[in-house]
Amino acid sequence: MFRSTVQLLRLPFSFFLLPVYLFALSQVKDPAPVRALLIFVIWHLLVYPASNGYNSYMDRDTGPIGGLKAPPMPTPWLFRVTLAMDVLAVILSFCVSPVFGCCCLAYIGASRAYSYRGLRLKRFPWLGYGTVVVFQGAVVFAATYHGCSRDLTLHIPVAPVVASSLLIGGFYPLTQVYQHEADARDGVRTVSAVLGYTGTFLFCGLVYLAGFAVLALYFARIHQVIRFLSIQAFFLPVLIYFVAWFSGVRKDHRKADHVHTMRMNWLAAAAANAAFGTLLIWSQFE
Repeated sequence: MFRSTVQLLRLPFSFFLLPVYLFALSQVKDPAPVRALLIFVIWHLLVYPASNGYNSYMDRDTGPIGGLKAPPMPTPWLFRVTLAMDVLAVILSFCVSPVFGCCCLAYIGASRAYSYRGLRLKRFPWLGYGTVVVFQGAVVFAATYHGCSRDLTLHIPVAPVVASSLLIGGFYPLTQVYQHEADARDGVRTVSAVLGYTGTFLFCGLVYLAGFAVLALYFARIHQVIRFLSIQAFFLPVLIYFVAWFSGVRKDHRKADHVHTMRMNWLAAAAANAAFGTLLIWSQFE
């Protein structure tokens, strides 16, 4: 029971969402170290794992899901643990600031609405997609930027907020590409299912490109073009794998499977974490 609960929290999955935190922190001029660490704990050790666990509790997946090839069946303990983690996350988030606390509450509420059987926003392809994109991207960036700044500023740059959502939006449908049949059996129609295999790859490529275009404009405006160009090297392996995988899927749809998806997940997350981590280190020498 303990082991299955820990497995379904999918703690390593937080690595995939770490880039937004690193990007936000790298853009804060004078971060507060203690609050920055607390915010990391809130998002990556409490909110995200609890969200994963609650989603698994509602879905009761029998096939592969993100990070787990053969997920165990959830138990009532999983629900209790996710609830306790949510409560702790909210308490700690209000210790950061009321604004951060409200953002955390909103994220948890949106996450539950996405998965809860009585509402289940994930049933609706574009509404579900929009929920993920806005909260995992824009809300997390804005809340992190606010909470990590020493003066708890509300003057948050718009371009990085938009870029964060676009980068999430350009990646998220790829995580659904192997689940079309399983989702359909569960009454869920994802954006990837609507777009089809080829459409998913083309859509993700365009949205990701839009995200990088916004980043380019942002870094040009703050006179940091060299930094923007420098981090592009980290994303070259991602581009190569994306094109190769897309080519393979066009020839054989069976390659849109869990194994290839997880490779893409890990590669893209590693590249983004390295890129935004580099920006964070770079910012410390200003």
